[in-house]
Amino acid sequence: MPERGISQSHEKVERRYTRPVRVGTVTIGGDSPVVVQSMCATRTQDIEATVTQVNELCEAGAGIVRIAVDSRLDAQALAEIRARTTANLSVDLQENWRLVDTVAPHVDKVRYNPGHLYHHEKAKSVRDKVAYIAEVAERNDCAIRIGVNCGSVDPELANKFADDDISPMIESALEHCDILDRLGFYGYIVSLKDSDPKKVVEVNSRFSVLRPDVPLHLGVTEAGLPPGGVNKSRYALGKLLSSGIGETLRFSLTVPNNRKGEEVAAGKQLVTDVSLGESSSFGTLQSGLDIISCPSCSRVENEAFVELAERVRVDAMPIASEHNLTIAVMGCRVNGPGETDDADLGLWCGPTHVNLKRGSESLGAFTYEEIISRMLEELKLLVKGK
Repeated sequence: MPERGISQSHEKVERRYTRPVRVGTVTIGGDSPVVVQSMCATRTQDIEATVTQVNELCEAGAGIVRIAVDSRLDAQALAEIRARTTANLSVDLQENWRLVDTVAPHVDKVRYNPGHLYHHEKAKSVRDKVAYIAEVAERNDCAIRIGVNCGSVDPELANKFADDDISPMIESALEHCDILDRLGFYGYIVSLKDSDPKKVVEVNSRFSVLRPDVPLHLGVTEAGLPPGGVNKSRYALGKLLSSGIGETLRFSLTVPNNRKGEEVAAGKQLVTDVSLGESSSFGTLQSGLDIISCPSCSRVENEAFVELAERVRVDAMPIASEHNLTIAVMGCRVNGPGETDDADLGLWCGPTHVNLKRGSESLGAFTYEEIISRMLEELKLLVKGK
């Protein structure tokens, strides 16, 4: 079995051999080095800013850069972005799988979420939707990422497994691998992501046994603010990489736009540490208050989101640092509704107001100036109940 890592001469981990998938000028899987990725946080329609950030991330060492495309206007901007950079570009289709025909000519990889395919043309079968994505991707020489996310698993699968939230993710990924295999499309990668680092290790470990041939994109969703977010990602991804699992990865950190390069630097450092066998530096998970916040990206509806996440951490820690509670701070409509349901307290950020939730129960919408004091009131009640 070939060994590989960021440096062939220092590789100490025997890696599994998956089929190679080409994404522009890089190859994921096979005997290629682990590819570090990142994502732009600029508004996609701000072409100048987006091109600048794409190139900065590439210079920092990102092998693939993802751009969010949520509308036809975003897709039109993508064509100009493509013309102004040689970077390997990926696009997330999010809820609108039909955008694939517009974006595929300008990117090297498209990512779709199996749990989002039901949003449009509900009468059309999942297989037919995936077949369309695959046909367009093949015609445009694009790879595909099947991106399974804990917060947006296909509702039918989530209900099928009741309290087990790992098995629905695995079954969803296996189902979509089978669809693409039957279609004769093999240029795909799978990601199975959760905000809980331990679940990330479990779900990827289990899937890799069932489909050892499929390259895996590793990541902890909503890892949060550094340094805690870095530690969570190092814990999960370090364990997986050191077990020979994982062909590409991303650190999803809550940082301002001008610090997005930190995602790349942290990912590259982890790959280097794994290649040198320095497993003792992968980090440990801390008990007590856990603050989950999504990575800064172009879908964030108010840039004050990043500052708000920091304020939540600073103000909440003195009150609840020793209690096993979770606060989720989400920056957009994509992650907000679902990702906050499983937290003790959730802050779903909109353009002018922040929706406060206690579990799945809505407590109202508050301005960015009001939300901290209101959140702390609820946090004190939770701590008192402990």
